[in-house]
Amino acid sequence: MQIQQEVSLMIARDMKDRRVGFVTVTGVRLTPDLRHARIFISLMGSEGEKEESLEALNHATGWVRHELGQRIRMKFLPEIVFQMDTSHEYGAHIDRLIDETHEH
Repeated sequence: MQIQQEVSLMIARDMKDRRVGFVTVTGVRLTPDLRHARIFISLMGSEGEKEESLEALNHATGWVRHELGQRIRMKFLPEIVFQMDTSHEYGAHIDRLIDETHEH
């Protein structure tokens, strides 16, 4: 999806906020009317660093939205919310549970 690629590039190349650590954009979910976008991210670091990065990203949503408007032609510029993608952690938890059942 083009939004995912553009936001990834913005964070990696253009974002100046030092609170934002190593971030991977893992997905984008748009509402059917294209007015709201939930951008899922994976963060590296301690829990405190992750929270700080997420807070900085959500603080920068106006800038991200403006930049998207410059880079992508869309009928509407969606309101943006960043959210941590916990699917990897959930998958690792399920793997541990499966391993535990095989041990017994």
